[in-house]
Amino acid sequence: MAKGYWIASVDVKNEEAVKRYAAGNHPIFDKFGGHYLVRAQKFEVPEGSSRSRLIIVEFPDYASALACYHSPEYQTNKKIREGHLVADFIIVEGYDGP
Repeated sequence: MAKGYWIASVDVKNEEAVKRYAAGNHPIFDKFGGHYLVRAQKFEVPEGSSRSRLIIVEFPDYASALACYHSPEYQTNKKIREGHLVADFIIVEGYDGP
């Protein structure tokens, strides 16, 4: 079964609020089997454009990635970051081969 991923490219406006939001994500991710693969400020964009940070969270499957995002716990925690960061955010199913 293919894994699921959250991929976010963000610009942070208020570091302290975003730290509280990120800390609140850990127990929510644990509940849905998610974990950070990438939390980077150092990267190169050889084509196209990006924001200042890139985040990738891996879940056991696409359904878990969606369920986590839409969960009441995450929707409540997400309010902490509102107005404190700008994000391009996608949820994607990974490639499981032919």
